[in-house]
Amino acid sequence: MKKKLTVILSLVGILGTTAAVGAEGFVEKVTGYLQKDVKIVVNGQDSKLTPVYIDGKAYLPVRDAATQLGYTVNYDEANKEIELDEAEEAALMPATGVIVSVQTKEDGNTRIELLGSTWVILTVDKSTTIKSLDGKTLTAADLKAGTQIDAEFGPAMAMSYPGQAHAVNINVHADRLVKEDTIKEVKHTDDGWQVQLDNLVLNGGKETRVMTSQGESLKWEDLKAGTKVKAYYGPIETKSLPPQSPVFLLVVQTQSPVIGTPKMSPEAVQEYRNLAWAQVKEQTSHITTKQDEAAVQIVSSNEVGVLPSTDEQKKLLTDVQAAHGNVVTVTYKTDQDELLGPLTAVFDFNTKAFIGFNIRK
Repeated sequence: MKKKLTVILSLVGILGTTAAVGAEGFVEKVTGYLQKDVKIVVNGQDSKLTPVYIDGKAYLPVRDAATQLGYTVNYDEANKEIELDEAEEAALMPATGVIVSVQTKEDGNTRIELLGSTWVILTVDKSTTIKSLDGKTLTAADLKAGTQIDAEFGPAMAMSYPGQAHAVNINVHADRLVKEDTIKEVKHTDDGWQVQLDNLVLNGGKETRVMTSQGESLKWEDLKAGTKVKAYYGPIETKSLPPQSPVFLLVVQTQSPVIGTPKMSPEAVQEYRNLAWAQVKEQTSHITTKQDEAAVQIVSSNEVGVLPSTDEQKKLLTDVQAAHGNVVTVTYKTDQDELLGPLTAVFDFNTKAFIGFNIRK
């Protein structure tokens, strides 16, 4: 609950070394000494506060001290009152999903990529509380690709894509099995959906998420034979042949070639390369792929992580995806690939209109 402290001013100037004499005795001159060799420690951390000693008592600037103690300061001039309001803690942001990658950083902290209710990069350090559902304390070493978790993070988040934040609390649910394969068949069942992979049948229900690796939600109807996916399922499998298992998260891998689509002629491929080169002209200093050697591919519009920059491009992408249409990607390698990934321009397959660039990560 928010707390408030009100200080009624009967004496001013005590926070400086001297103050002028005022009328009617409300203002009194005092003399003080700055003690620069005295450290003020707040919650175990050194602060930059310097006390003023007046008549043997230490005084601190009210606004600076309040800030260090987590208060905000408001001055009511009419009533000559200073109000210290306890600052409310910023709310943490929740997320649930599966860890899709884990990396140990040079500073010893752990970087995890979470995909599920949102797509976010979380930093796990010594202050992060990690527990199993039965309350057992865990460590960052217990987190791996396929681990299903609930997380609270923030309150601040880096303005990047995906967002990046500090993990405050992590609750570990289960370690899911992971399988990357190409869909052989998809069918609707009485209980939901069923996906046939090589030697494995996955059963999906209302709790199953289907999305791209960039966190975009997909419909079951978007899945087709030939679509490459990464499944997070189980950990229980039936002993049938092939085994069956419930699937928690199904991630469509971007840039999968469209099955059954006729190949483009060399002339069409070159036309897309020329169109793409006109779009990347401001970034050619970083591109290491020659203009005529860029990779050109026909891709399902629901599998790209394209980021349109204009309303017209956004509408075009929405229309193409609604029609389950295809797009053409033109990909260049750059000298920034290790940090950002390749540069990919995306065009509508039917109109050759530029839609935008794939998100670089």
